[in-house]
Amino acid sequence: MTTTTWIIVLIIVVLLVAIGAWYFTQRRRTEELRGKFGPEYERTVSQTGDERKAQEELARRQERVEALDIRPLSPEDQGRFAESWRTVQARFVDSPTQAIADADRLVNDVMQARGYPVGDFEQRAADISVNHPTVVTNYRNARTIAQANQDGQASTEDLRKAMVYYRALFEELLEARQTAANTSRQ
Repeated sequence: MTTTTWIIVLIIVVLLVAIGAWYFTQRRRTEELRGKFGPEYERTVSQTGDERKAQEELARRQERVEALDIRPLSPEDQGRFAESWRTVQARFVDSPTQAIADADRLVNDVMQARGYPVGDFEQRAADISVNHPTVVTNYRNARTIAQANQDGQASTEDLRKAMVYYRALFEELLEARQTAANTSRQ
């Protein structure tokens, strides 16, 4: 083989290695994001219509949330919010419509106390999806039912489901179980 042939073979090998490395890096990124975001990954792919765009969106979310000062609640705040939640739940029996509005407000209050910006709903849901991907779907579903309720379009069963959805998000945001587990380990 001539020197030119060796150079061509070497260039081809280097290109193949580079393509293989790029492919495996992309696969790893996809799997990491899919694992981190769970159902939110598929929702974002469906919403953007393109997996690469969805991955860019999810990466932007991560960067945004990392720049925020998200903090755990103090035990006092946890207790205060937990008591407020019990009041909201008890109100559901007599006034489900008001209880749903109160649950939405309480979830927003907990988010704000933790350091999440609470402006636009879609931005709140996107921010929550970074650290709480398993319950962001609940948040969206609860919000949809709450809006239908405002329009007089939600049944009592719908409102019950919304309350369950809000509770799942509330409990995760409260992080009372994690705090208790951390305290018992010390």
